[in-house]
Amino acid sequence: MEKENQIFGIRAVIEAINAKKEIDKVFIQKDANSDLMQELMKTIKKNNVNFSYVPVEKLNRLTSNNHQGAIATIAPISFIKLETLVDSIMESEKTPLFLILDQLSDARNFGAIIRTAECTGVDGIIIQKQGSAPVNGDTVKTSAGAVFNVPICKVDHIKDAIFYLQGSGIKIVAATEKTDNNIYDLSLNEPLAIVMGSEDKGVNPSVLKIVDEKAKLPMFGSISSLNVSVACGAFLYETVRQRQ
Repeated sequence: MEKENQIFGIRAVIEAINAKKEIDKVFIQKDANSDLMQELMKTIKKNNVNFSYVPVEKLNRLTSNNHQGAIATIAPISFIKLETLVDSIMESEKTPLFLILDQLSDARNFGAIIRTAECTGVDGIIIQKQGSAPVNGDTVKTSAGAVFNVPICKVDHIKDAIFYLQGSGIKIVAATEKTDNNIYDLSLNEPLAIVMGSEDKGVNPSVLKIVDEKAKLPMFGSISSLNVSVACGAFLYETVRQRQ
């Protein structure tokens, strides 16, 4: 974690959140329970900031400074509002293509996906505030800088974002093995958002219930699943092929 992207100390983190800084994630010491820490937790929850409890050893590795049990990371990019992104793309001449990442948690996978998204003309990536991979140095490096070129939206709930996209005339296709539909048999020429799931659990079952289509990639080996960034690349390039 780059030191210039850190804020450490409970009061400093509270002030940063209240000042509406682009906080990517707050790391909280597991057993810390002072009055000031309780105030921080109230501030985090009120502003729906992404956080996780970690051992003090992790905080000590992140900084040699007096962190008091709290370190926040600042995102190296600014996030865009979903409504702003959708409105601008729908007004353009092109056929929209969005990517929704449902609880993807690995920063390097995230970076690799952003890189492919940039190469395939994705108009924006939508992630959930809680539980998503951080936008940190690893993300920037793995994306080869593409993170600065693809708009990223952070939303409170993936399902609400899907409903909004559907209301805007965008078809939602989820990548999942829990279907008989092959991606190569679907039409991907219309306004589209592709949903990719987490590394271990895939797309959330509650999300699968509300999407318009489910699709899978054909698998011929003994291993039953692909790395999510590889699968995402296959979905995106099939979309490009159909739109050529």
